[in-house]
Amino acid sequence: MANFPNCILGFKFVVTIRCADSGFRDGRFSSCVGSFSSQREDKEMETRGFRLTCLIPRFCILLLLPWVATAQRKLPAIFVFGDSLSDAGNNNYIRTLSKANSPPNGMDFPGGYATGRFTNGRTTVDIIGQLAGLTQFLPPYLAPNATGKLILNGLNYASGAGGILDSTGYILYGRISFNKQLDYFANTKAQIINQLGEVSGMELISNALYSTNLGSNDFLNNYYQPLSPIANLTASQVSSLLIKEYHGQLMRLYNMGARKVVVASLGPLGCIPFQLTFRLSRHGECSDKVNAEVRDFNAGLFAMVEQLNAELPGAKFIYADAYKGVLEMIQNPSAYGFKVVDEGCCGAGGTYKGVIPCSSLFKLCPNRFDHLFWDPYHPTDKANVALSAKFWSGTGYTWPVNVQQLLMS
Repeated sequence: MANFPNCILGFKFVVTIRCADSGFRDGRFSSCVGSFSSQREDKEMETRGFRLTCLIPRFCILLLLPWVATAQRKLPAIFVFGDSLSDAGNNNYIRTLSKANSPPNGMDFPGGYATGRFTNGRTTVDIIGQLAGLTQFLPPYLAPNATGKLILNGLNYASGAGGILDSTGYILYGRISFNKQLDYFANTKAQIINQLGEVSGMELISNALYSTNLGSNDFLNNYYQPLSPIANLTASQVSSLLIKEYHGQLMRLYNMGARKVVVASLGPLGCIPFQLTFRLSRHGECSDKVNAEVRDFNAGLFAMVEQLNAELPGAKFIYADAYKGVLEMIQNPSAYGFKVVDEGCCGAGGTYKGVIPCSSLFKLCPNRFDHLFWDPYHPTDKANVALSAKFWSGTGYTWPVNVQQLLMS
């Protein structure tokens, strides 16, 4: 809830409004963010954009009413789809080798316990939810308490080892593919409409924020595996296959009512500890081959997002460039407070701890806060915070707008 500031003698209240245009197909619009601060009259304050100063309490109240109403508006629901980079604990409820429900996973999560998240703390979607104003983390769809009024705030369907293709993750046994996650969302949609009615239910669904983060396992735990059903294809053919399937899946999500969708790219998979170990990196150098294949996929993904925005009425898909965001941390670690960017803090196997995932069997690194990677595959909470900030309000990491602007559109 927004609080009224004190407009008292010797102070003035400053309202700063920043507006940004977007380039969605159905007309340009401006999304504006207001911020408030009080200060002594003899202090200078530098702001960008439009600044209003009030010195009389009555005028303060009249001036701020529109922004207070905006600040008090109901937060949108958030629905999350993806793999272990977004999993909030769905894999706790299925038979799978891909689990993270034992310590030290989750040691920096609120409460300090393992939730099934594949990191020491929060995922990027957890942090984006907090930035959006959520006061509770989204429950995993398979959790017993993910029913009733709780689902009106959103749910998390992501699953470790899940992918765009149904065959992806087969080497880890159980997982929830994107197709199955969409089946689950169809169930959720029916439950929402049952609770709110057709009109209000569809309004919630169309105003919600959707996040999809898929494709990593389709390479790591499918195409790059020796017995993969797609091993006979070239990397370019695999990318084309994945983009075609992904396009159809996002069309299905759109047809169920989704309009505001964040589509995350693949990160630099050639730089994760697992690939450094598997590719026998001598000095921590990334695999150029793997990263080139990732960039090819990401180029197709970007084009797909452009196509969806051009073809679908009311669609507001944005592309979130995880490749650029993570690679910057690897190439300039000190700017983000990292010292180690080529090995996991928790795990085992080879020079880079890049084979066996994190468990209580292995010794933790001395300082997890100077590590980019938590385990052979996944970033630390600290890295996720940095990446989330880029997506939320940064420029050059999302297209055509950032997540904050998408929410306000």
